[in-house]
Amino acid sequence: MENLDLEKLKYPIGKFITPTTYSKEYLFSQIEEISLFPEKLKQETIHLSAQQLDTPYRPGGWTVRQVIHHCAESHMNCFIRIKWALTENNPVIKAYDEVLWSELPDNLKMPIEPTLSLLEGLHFRLAFIMKNLSETELEKSFIHPENNSAIKIKQMIATYAWHGKHHLAHITTLKKHNNWK
Repeated sequence: MENLDLEKLKYPIGKFITPTTYSKEYLFSQIEEISLFPEKLKQETIHLSAQQLDTPYRPGGWTVRQVIHHCAESHMNCFIRIKWALTENNPVIKAYDEVLWSELPDNLKMPIEPTLSLLEGLHFRLAFIMKNLSETELEKSFIHPENNSAIKIKQMIATYAWHGKHHLAHITTLKKHNNWK
């Protein structure tokens, strides 16, 4: 892997770019990506050996196992943040340290199957709620304390569609580089 560019390994599909417009078609396509993510992740990882799951996707990066568990944790936070934005007036959300979470025993040692199942149910709920949002609800927001910025639900949809593809690409790039089937 050392012959691959580290930045390309960190961002195999590029960094997230906030859209300037959010058409109904665009949002629908992003919600569809969110809906399909758990199955795509499962297809790419369920057959991997323990050794493969414990391989970092880049030097100094998380293992495949940690990436899978991170996706569940991050996307659960997404779900809760959307619920807060829908039910409170511009709430300040709770941030979390994803690096510290990734070092906990469940992320380092736990099998991936329970997390893949969790993602399946979670993404069903995410897609369901996202498909049923009104124009007004898409504009609702929360405040992220790291930079005190307001983040709208429609931006969350785009961000998490990208986030799934981003981490899936970490895994598929590693598999391709190591010639894993």
